[in-house]
Amino acid sequence: MHFRNGREAKNGDTVVQLGYEGKIERLGVLHDATPGNDFCNGKIADLVTAGGCACLCDCLHVDDLAAILKEKGLDVRPNGM
Repeated sequence: MHFRNGREAKNGDTVVQLGYEGKIERLGVLHDATPGNDFCNGKIADLVTAGGCACLCDCLHVDDLAAILKEKGLDVRPNGM
């Protein structure tokens, strides 16, 4: 089981699920996922909206998202704000 960027997916991971056009659709904790499938595998205990099927190929681990934000310089609030 792997996320969109190839990172191994594990139950208990905090994830961000991306929809079409890269919009964030859900944020939560992955559970009930079983090895061998990256589509509609497992569920997300959703922290924002109603939960549902987790397509791991549409998800990123939150640590990887944080790294992307840092790489782009978006991890720090601008001065004066």
